[in-house]
Amino acid sequence: MIEQTLSQLHQLKLTGMAHALSAQHEKPGTYEGLSFNERLHLLVEQESQDRNQRKQQRLIRAAKFKLNADITEIDYQHPRGLQKSQIAALLQCDWMIKAQNLLITGPCGSGKTYLACAIGHAACRKGCSVRYYRLPRLLLMLTQAKADGSYVKTLQSLAKINWLIIDDWGLETLKPAHRNDLLELMDDRHQKTATGIISQLPTDQWYSSIGDNTLADAILDRLMHNAHRLILKGESLRKNLKSLTHDEHLE
Repeated sequence: MIEQTLSQLHQLKLTGMAHALSAQHEKPGTYEGLSFNERLHLLVEQESQDRNQRKQQRLIRAAKFKLNADITEIDYQHPRGLQKSQIAALLQCDWMIKAQNLLITGPCGSGKTYLACAIGHAACRKGCSVRYYRLPRLLLMLTQAKADGSYVKTLQSLAKINWLIIDDWGLETLKPAHRNDLLELMDDRHQKTATGIISQLPTDQWYSSIGDNTLADAILDRLMHNAHRLILKGESLRKNLKSLTHDEHLE
């Protein structure tokens, strides 16, 4: 009977309950003092935990983070103006649920992308959907969507993401079509979902990087009016990484 029950649980995709039932069957002495309701509660609890873990892993895979960043490995010793209290508040993700934005600026190598990915991982573990894009790749995707007729569907999909991270903002002046794409995207997400921007440029230079004052006003107004800001400074963290030795250089 136990094998039949386990088979049915797997067929119903109740794998957490199946694993918990197997554990109870293999160690009867551990559970014999529990009532039926208590043992059933343990089965249901295990199923719930397994489903939450699987959901978290699905969200992390779907996010396509550039870095496998861990919040426990954030470096607060390097002098870059990073405050533990501010990061702790961001990791709670309440701002994300409220559809507020996060702007991370600072010089190259200051750890902007790592921080965003670490916060994104924390959000996935809380059940939020996250997606990471470099701005050039995001704009390319939208251009291709126009060509194959999936533009509206793609915008609708992007609008539903709880936190959309856009990296490498402002590296190049935008083309007119790209400015319009960004306005459509930001308008769809405004006050509904949270957006994260990562840029080497300070925010007061974003207008010129967009390249059109009217559209820049419209885009940045939707980004900045309810945004939290992380302004990093200091030397690149990459200077602490080990350089190639003489023997490791290719001849």
